[in-house]
Amino acid sequence: MANTITEPLDWRFTQVFGEKTATEEITEADILSAIEFDHTGDYLAVGDRGGRIIIFQRVTDEKPRSRSGSAGRDPYEYRYFTEFQSHEPEFDYLKSLEIEEKINKIRWCKQPQSGLYMLSTNDKTVKLWKVYEKKVKVMSQMNLSGSSPSVSQLRVPRVTQAESVITAVPRRVYANAHAYHINSISLGSDGENFISTDDLRVNLWNLERSDQTFNIVDIKPPNMEELTEVITSAEFHPHDSHIFMYSSSRGAIKLADLRQSALCDRHAKLFEEPEDPAQKSFFSEIVASISDVKFTADGRYILARDYLTLKVWDINMDSKPVKTIQVHEHLRTKLCDLYESESIFDKFEISPSPCGNWIMTGSYNNSFHVLDRFGKTNLPIEASKGPVKRKTIPTPKAASPASRVRSASKPSSPKGRNDVNDPSMTMAENIDINKKILHGAWHPTEHCVAVAGLNCLYIYNAV
Repeated sequence: MANTITEPLDWRFTQVFGEKTATEEITEADILSAIEFDHTGDYLAVGDRGGRIIIFQRVTDEKPRSRSGSAGRDPYEYRYFTEFQSHEPEFDYLKSLEIEEKINKIRWCKQPQSGLYMLSTNDKTVKLWKVYEKKVKVMSQMNLSGSSPSVSQLRVPRVTQAESVITAVPRRVYANAHAYHINSISLGSDGENFISTDDLRVNLWNLERSDQTFNIVDIKPPNMEELTEVITSAEFHPHDSHIFMYSSSRGAIKLADLRQSALCDRHAKLFEEPEDPAQKSFFSEIVASISDVKFTADGRYILARDYLTLKVWDINMDSKPVKTIQVHEHLRTKLCDLYESESIFDKFEISPSPCGNWIMTGSYNNSFHVLDRFGKTNLPIEASKGPVKRKTIPTPKAASPASRVRSASKPSSPKGRNDVNDPSMTMAENIDINKKILHGAWHPTEHCVAVAGLNCLYIYNAV
């Protein structure tokens, strides 16, 4: 992996799907809730709150447009491929609990067989889907005339082949293993196993066995009143199928090794940054909760996103993060309002670039951020058809002890700054919490990203 970045990426808008007119109403079922590229980047799957999965295919049958912008298609252009209903709303009669059909996560499988395979999950059930091209056969030369035909007029029906259709069938259903809501699924590098995670447990599955699962992490205390944290996300190592990590609502990341023990309650490594007593507040524990964790493609670094920051950890150094990047520092003065609106509990995902030097994460105002791993560049991009405005956010400097004292005595001014012309305060005042991008995915081999803004899917690429 490169240790330096030559120049910032030049991003431009490519496509948008699902856009509605001003008179059309956006329904709750249309809001996108999951995005994932397959390992080739030729297919892009998105899930919505209505339990549907829509698949897009990269266009490769036309002459691509050159970088200079001459005639031809865009090299990152996708088209509609197929869609299917992955999950239906259910009701747990034992617990009197409604189970939503919303798609929480999608993960593509690497399968040597024909067809496309993917895992999808709602709050309770994981399904393995096969999407393939099916040849439809129809009957012709039927004896369906109005009058009764004579024996000499009878014809033998023939089976003829009609056009092919794309169909999706569930190959496995992994159910009845989670008492709490599933927040993440992750495939092992061996392509044979995957983990599913809820608030208190991590389960290990074999793709071929839906009737058996192994509980490898269980943090449920004997007395639920003693519960101090929940699991927020989990991820397999990209190369070692015996190593995985899981994050918690207290801001900790625990690395576990399946070779040490069948039950990985005792972690191999703990990545946690001690809280600064000078900045402790009522919201400290809430904003410290990690919403998403990812390994870089080479497995060397761990990326962790909480509400305000994005931390970069070296897997070989658990004493402190190698970099803490401020993403929402300008919202620190608005935490009370965000708490009242419950926006402070929004879970923003992260997606690293193939080289690991760049990271994409969501934000408000229908925008997402592209940051570099070294904390030098923070480019917010508003998801729209318009040209990308290169307006980078300056990296905040570390606050001095004196400014922290002033900050504690004057909570309305972050880090002791009282300048009404402060750009970060202006950004906080102009925030639109109803337009937010929570989900996104980076192409596995190229600088191309897909993000979800409400019901719309936006695709951008960098040249």
